[in-house]
Amino acid sequence: MTRITAAILLAFSGAALAQAPATAPIASAVTQDVSTASLNAHLATDVERTMKLFDVPGIAIAIVKDGKVVATQGFGVRKLGAPDKVGGKTLFEVASNSKAFTVAALATLVDEGKLAWDDPVTKHLPDFQMYDAYVTHALTVRDLVTHRGGLGLGAGDLLWWPATDVPTDEIIHKLRYIRPATSLRSTYAYNNLLYIVAGRIVAAKSGKTWGETIHERILAPAGMTATTTSLAENAGNPDVANAHSKTGDKIAAVKSMPAPNAVGAVGINTNAEDIARWMNVLLAGGRVGTDANGKEIRLYSAKQAREMWMAQTPMRIGEPDPRLAATRPNFLAYGLGFQLRDWQGRLVALHSGALQGFYSKVVLVPEAKLGIAILTNAESGGSLNALQYQLLDRMLDPSATTDWIGTVKAVEDENHAKELARLKQANAARAAKSHPSLARTAYDGEYQDPWYGSATIRHEGNRQILTMSRTPDLTGELEHYQHDTFIVRWKERNFNADAYVTFALNPDGSIERMRMQPITTETDFSYDFQDLNFTPVKKPAP
Repeated sequence: MTRITAAILLAFSGAALAQAPATAPIASAVTQDVSTASLNAHLATDVERTMKLFDVPGIAIAIVKDGKVVATQGFGVRKLGAPDKVGGKTLFEVASNSKAFTVAALATLVDEGKLAWDDPVTKHLPDFQMYDAYVTHALTVRDLVTHRGGLGLGAGDLLWWPATDVPTDEIIHKLRYIRPATSLRSTYAYNNLLYIVAGRIVAAKSGKTWGETIHERILAPAGMTATTTSLAENAGNPDVANAHSKTGDKIAAVKSMPAPNAVGAVGINTNAEDIARWMNVLLAGGRVGTDANGKEIRLYSAKQAREMWMAQTPMRIGEPDPRLAATRPNFLAYGLGFQLRDWQGRLVALHSGALQGFYSKVVLVPEAKLGIAILTNAESGGSLNALQYQLLDRMLDPSATTDWIGTVKAVEDENHAKELARLKQANAARAAKSHPSLARTAYDGEYQDPWYGSATIRHEGNRQILTMSRTPDLTGELEHYQHDTFIVRWKERNFNADAYVTFALNPDGSIERMRMQPITTETDFSYDFQDLNFTPVKKPAP
């Protein structure tokens, strides 16, 4: 899950609403309800306007209501510069919307008695270890999926984000080196690594890989035949959206980010038609239909469905911009794989997903039997929020007049301008004429963080290069900022994750440590540079 800055005209595939195969058609103009009529009248305009304002190449929308598929429609293009349109079958990476699939798989195992939500993790993974010995033995399966394990926001993500060569088991093993930010169960802090652990438990207790288990227990019974559990499975499918990111203010197609070592947190790729089926299963409490004898077929029991949407971890409610005051919830919590809040007096279960080049959102209103999914091939949290609010109004309160798309865009632009002004002010205030304490070559060498591993600094001609050993794409040039602080400019400019690199010296003038932190608050929190504490690797005596 990423930092979304709104809290963070391309052709579309057709004006008519499409529905997934083997589903009830949209009601006729004579019999359709007011909310569906409002949607039919405005959906294309809403999405097209959102794409234009937020600079998003392609969006797929899925909407279900009362057990029926209302819309599975694509807009825009799969890749900038190419003619292929986004449609209802176009696959998108949905990132952290995968977490609900991991929870559902765990729920099936709970139903079978193979584990319990409050089992200690060590019961199923005996070698599991956290930094604190008490937490190691007290942490439960429930804690893994409720963001209350005591780790900081995004802690540990650099071992898989951006793409690394670190195996899943090593990521889990290295949890023992990550210092806690809070005590166990005291504070909500979004974290991916513990979902990776949850994915490993799914595999351990099912006797199959996470992907095989998800296919067998979730996707096949739900009829989600196009959905995949890795980018490798997408090979040969031409109908796949391309990732897009911005460098500065210019958006462009970029390479996708495989994360085979983090599938429990971010592994799913799906399309509008399949995610409509998924939302209907969720809204039906895990029920997928009946067999030939009229017996109910379920992915998981009604008991587990209630558990998933039961508040587990309280979340602090912030104060939004006054223009977004109506979006402020009265309660906010995390359940099992879903954030829980209220909207117009109704419970809402929702989740966002973010990987490089893809953002998504799933919004469920159980009382109204309404589900909305928004899949995008760009990094725009504002577009997700704008469409979420606008489509909720279309479906729940068609008489509403708030222009959420314009309002969210105005707030996002203002916040971005403030951040640029802050960065400009900080740059103007720096000691620009200062010099490093040491000769530039004295900073060259290998540095070691007990959790991440090594980083190296070396000279290539007149350029000084920092390379993060486990992350091939985290290589960049160091430029002096002030005193013993430098800035690393990553070669992959679409990361938007340049960082300060600061050295502390010992009394004898040798380097004691190297620390890092993102330059801008708009950098995704999964670039958790601030958690690193590099110390120089001493060269062996000759």
